[in-house]
Amino acid sequence: MGQKILLTSKEVNIILHRLACQLIENHNDFSNSVLIGIQPRGVFLAERIKSILENSYNINNVSLGFLDITFFRDDFRRGERVLEANKTKIDFLVEDKKVVFVDDVLFTGRSIRSALTAIQSFGRPSNIELLVLIDRRFSRQLPIQPDYRGRQVDVIGEEKVKVCWQENEGEDAVYLKEKDN
Repeated sequence: MGQKILLTSKEVNIILHRLACQLIENHNDFSNSVLIGIQPRGVFLAERIKSILENSYNINNVSLGFLDITFFRDDFRRGERVLEANKTKIDFLVEDKKVVFVDDVLFTGRSIRSALTAIQSFGRPSNIELLVLIDRRFSRQLPIQPDYRGRQVDVIGEEKVKVCWQENEGEDAVYLKEKDN
């Protein structure tokens, strides 16, 4: 099989604008809301959403931060592979703010559980929502569901969803790949 394209660049762009519009419907002017990209892959999506909010919808006060969850993961120090931390950059208060976690793929839910724990170091948000580009709905191990989803994907067995971003891989696309590819 190799790989199959799930979303083209045009489809990704349409979905990003739809997600931005849904955020506007629920957060209005973002004066009390913040976006937090989950490191590493949620950062690309969070930056893109912020750019669309600012450039296409003239919302100028969107706070964007990046949260590293490495040391909050439940598999930290359990495997042979040493996990490498990313940088956390949150230069605003999250206390009593509406926080929107942003990640590219929702798989087991464990990364989001880790993010829920990690964000507590920065204060107590009034509300936390989850925005994902891809929701792998049959893979969940924890009762975590997205508030905003770009596309729901049913993945069988060892298949993997790969999100590519223009800024990182040179194209906007989402692929379904066999695990070893």
